[in-house]
Amino acid sequence: MATTNNLDLSGRVALVTGGGRTVGRGIAEVLAGLGARVAVNDLDGASAEAVAEGIGSSGGEAVAAPADVTDDAAVRAMVAGVAERLGPVDVLVNAAGIPVGVDGAQFVESARGDWDAWVDLNLYAPMQTAHAVLPGMRERGWGRVLSISSYASRAASRNGLAVYGAAKAGLESFTRHVALESAPHGVTVNAVALGTMSHLRGEPAPPEHAAAIPVGRLGTPEDVGWAVGFLASDRASWITGQVLHLNGGAYMT
Repeated sequence: MATTNNLDLSGRVALVTGGGRTVGRGIAEVLAGLGARVAVNDLDGASAEAVAEGIGSSGGEAVAAPADVTDDAAVRAMVAGVAERLGPVDVLVNAAGIPVGVDGAQFVESARGDWDAWVDLNLYAPMQTAHAVLPGMRERGWGRVLSISSYASRAASRNGLAVYGAAKAGLESFTRHVALESAPHGVTVNAVALGTMSHLRGEPAPPEHAAAIPVGRLGTPEDVGWAVGFLASDRASWITGQVLHLNGGAYMT
């Protein structure tokens, strides 16, 4: 029997939130390279446009889809706009995760109002985007919902990640529940939990951070893109409700 190891997303439409920078950009570029038509979402419209133009210059097909994914009305308008320009969304990747202008702090030093931005972007936004695309996926009998999570969902940190980690833990629980609901309809729902990446908040991470990683290097946006590309493909059709830990062996389940 002839086989191929190639992943092929030709004919699929992918929406990547937070696609205008680092991890989101890497995901958008890999998905486009696999043949998907990609909608690049970002709060910063110029960043989304730059990534879409770069994909186009490399021979792929992409459009910018700027929107605030914490705003439900904006999300639904964005999804409708993507459907008009590229077609209905087949692959949703929730990659937006760091609120603009918000820093992590020790929990006891934070105020109630400091929590909202983290929970809105890391839990409610993925719920809203999934809610907007799932009916169409279920009707068509095929879909992929993928969310970028973090090791902070399970491993404690002293780096002011309590609220962020709580939101990501909620996102992973949401992933499992919706995966169970969606499985009979040809839709898989998974998450990818990241370890220490090469860029933190858009800035290069200190190289010494790699010393604690068994494989000896930090993660790259391309590493995440390939993991997402596999989970988005037909070859991953029997994988759902799972959290893939992508961290170079720094945290093992």
